[in-house]
Amino acid sequence: MPSTTTSKVTRWDQHGREHVVRVQKAGVQRSLVCDTCGWRKNAQFLPWLKAEEHLTDAHQATVDPTTDRP
Repeated sequence: MPSTTTSKVTRWDQHGREHVVRVQKAGVQRSLVCDTCGWRKNAQFLPWLKAEEHLTDAHQATVDPTTDRP
């Protein structure tokens, strides 16, 4: 049985609300789950890009907390 690991993609919207999509990895398959709306998707390739696209399209969450702000 393959081990499962979890990471997350976090973005904030223009109102300062945090939105998170969790990326769960089991073998080569990855499952995406949005903590905000419950959206789910399986993705074998580019799961973090698909998570970012969901956050942008569904929640207008585009502010990346890992980038430095001036």
